[in-house]
Amino acid sequence: MPSWNELVEEFQKLPDDQQRSTWLRDKQTETLKSISSLRGDSNVVFYTSAFLQKPGAPPPTIQITSEDLNGFMSVIFGMNWSKPLTLLLHTPGGVTNAAETIVEYIRSKFAEVEVVVPTYAMSAGTMIALSSNRIVMGRQSQLGPIDPQLVISGTMVSARAIVDQFEKAKAEILGDVKAGIPGDVRAAHAWAPVLQSLGPALLVQAQYALQYGEEMVGKWLASYMLAGKPDRATLGPQIANHFNDAGKHKSHGRRIGREEARQQGVTIEDMEADQRLQDLVLTAYHIATISFERSVATKVLATHTGRSWMKAWGPT
Repeated sequence: MPSWNELVEEFQKLPDDQQRSTWLRDKQTETLKSISSLRGDSNVVFYTSAFLQKPGAPPPTIQITSEDLNGFMSVIFGMNWSKPLTLLLHTPGGVTNAAETIVEYIRSKFAEVEVVVPTYAMSAGTMIALSSNRIVMGRQSQLGPIDPQLVISGTMVSARAIVDQFEKAKAEILGDVKAGIPGDVRAAHAWAPVLQSLGPALLVQAQYALQYGEEMVGKWLASYMLAGKPDRATLGPQIANHFNDAGKHKSHGRRIGREEARQQGVTIEDMEADQRLQDLVLTAYHIATISFERSVATKVLATHTGRSWMKAWGPT
């Protein structure tokens, strides 16, 4: 397979923008067809986002949103749903509800799904990956925490941080009778402006968001990836809890590599175990990167059948 530099050189030799656009589309379809053949004639969908190339783009144009369901419905149309799905996933994440809708739709069509992570499948992308039968990851690939993020005064805040903050305030003000730790009424004065700015409803909302995502992913794990295992009912929730534990991960953008995921019980296949697969996946990823750098595209769904769906942002 050609390297990044070789792909760029071949792309730049084309005489005009129209031919370059056609070349990128045809090259990507050819690559995804090869992946299909290599994975037992499976259906192949590549969901990819320009969040690295266009970080200033509006979130809906680069993140997982409910509108993406239209894209999946469009590109999956006409596929042989009795065959497995190989989903290449490159995303920063997005809306939890949208991830749920996409997973439920995919799972209504395909009995077996594998997710391949060329580099990043974070947040809601990790949720989608954990709904598969197995995840294929390279040394460079990473998943991330799934703890939900809430918008507070225009800023994204971890739902777990909100819950922990309320618990810390409660402990400092009321103390812990069982542990013999007295409360401090003076702490109430320090905490008052903070708690008033958040409001009691936000605490409940954060608790619900944490519970919702974790229970959903735990159910998917038990139903699909861990199907057939005697301990799936307990292992699924345990894995989901690990990925949802913001107190342990400290950052929503923290890297969770394949070894950590595997240690938790996630079914991981090493991309390097099949050099041909690794070459094809990285070629598809490089082609998508070139497309994002040279066009207004910000989010693309492409398939081995040549069907595609795109979101765009920027000057035309």
